[in-house]
Amino acid sequence: MNLDTNLETGSPTHCEQERLRRALAPRVAVVCDLAEEQWPSMDLVGDMLFQNLGEYCPQVVASQLRPSFERGASAWFEGKLARNARRWMGRFVYYPRWLRGQSDDYDLFHIVDHSYSQLIRKLPRGRAVVTCHDLDTFRCLLDPGADKRPGWFRAMARQILDGFEQAAHVIAVSEATRTELLRYHLALPERISVIPNGVHPSCSPLPDGEADRQVREWIGAGNAPVLLNVGSTLARKRLDVFLRVSAAVRNEIPGVRIVRVGGLTPELEKLAGDLDLKRSMRCLPFLERNFLAAVYRSATLLLHTAEAEGFGLPLIEALACGCPVVASDIPVLREVAGSAAAYCRVADVGQWRDAVVALLRERSQEPERWRLRRDGGCERAANFSWAENARLTSHVYEEVLKCK
Repeated sequence: MNLDTNLETGSPTHCEQERLRRALAPRVAVVCDLAEEQWPSMDLVGDMLFQNLGEYCPQVVASQLRPSFERGASAWFEGKLARNARRWMGRFVYYPRWLRGQSDDYDLFHIVDHSYSQLIRKLPRGRAVVTCHDLDTFRCLLDPGADKRPGWFRAMARQILDGFEQAAHVIAVSEATRTELLRYHLALPERISVIPNGVHPSCSPLPDGEADRQVREWIGAGNAPVLLNVGSTLARKRLDVFLRVSAAVRNEIPGVRIVRVGGLTPELEKLAGDLDLKRSMRCLPFLERNFLAAVYRSATLLLHTAEAEGFGLPLIEALACGCPVVASDIPVLREVAGSAAAYCRVADVGQWRDAVVALLRERSQEPERWRLRRDGGCERAANFSWAENARLTSHVYEEVLKCK
């Protein structure tokens, strides 16, 4: 008798049912950025989607693809341009060739980072879904006057955009991103679904003793208010505004501390020095998730000064940890944070200073109002779930597979 059959009823056991499910369910490849990229936000999206598909979406069988080609590419290049050359070879030569060899192993491929859409050019037509986080990668083609790039960069962007336009379906992380896609006619309306990002499970106002202790040592703020900024150093993040606002607030509240997670460019380091912020500032690299959550909990306010975004993940992560937010007044950030955040005009340092100072005084003088502000942020963040993201994404897979 088959050992996977229940001896009393003759019905399949759980193991046999699981094997049957996996044999019949569509096979989906969650295609992530190359391991060498070490891009925290994109790695997070790939990891959370894969984990939650496995946990909450039994109608598909998901596999995560995240190859590494560092060794193979490094043999071709040496010198100061080696890293960029390796990245190019990995993205445009090794990865597409490798992925094409996987095309018979999966029914559907989900490119979780639109800047890797060149991979779609090597996949069978109609079997690729792509998540679009913003249109930065394509800006030099869509608005060349505003984003001037050399010819080699535009050629690279053209390959990515050509692949993007071949996707069977596009998942936009916000309505603002969907609006831009439609504005530039990059996908038909019926081929775009809006599925917001989620909040990592580590993001909570509840304490994590060891992580919180370590972060307190790193920041060394004591009881002083802490102004925080998290994310990349891309120009659109307007970290110059963050530094100038922090300096202006410190002039009003001398004990304030400034924390930046994600590093600074040499130009921004110089600006921080010119503003005499070095003694008040702690600059941290990208952190493991439990330590990042502890930083959010330790901060008094998150200042999200970006002039353009596709979603704004630090906003909901900070809110989920009980850290109120002041954000640039742009549509996508209002879409994400709603009434849970305060908003200021982009790059208006004076307005930012006044708003931040007012909130810091509210914290010290109106504790009940401050508590309600923090609670409201946690309630807003609860609307963003990676489990729901995976569930909605699995519905997109079903619709695309129906059309194969």
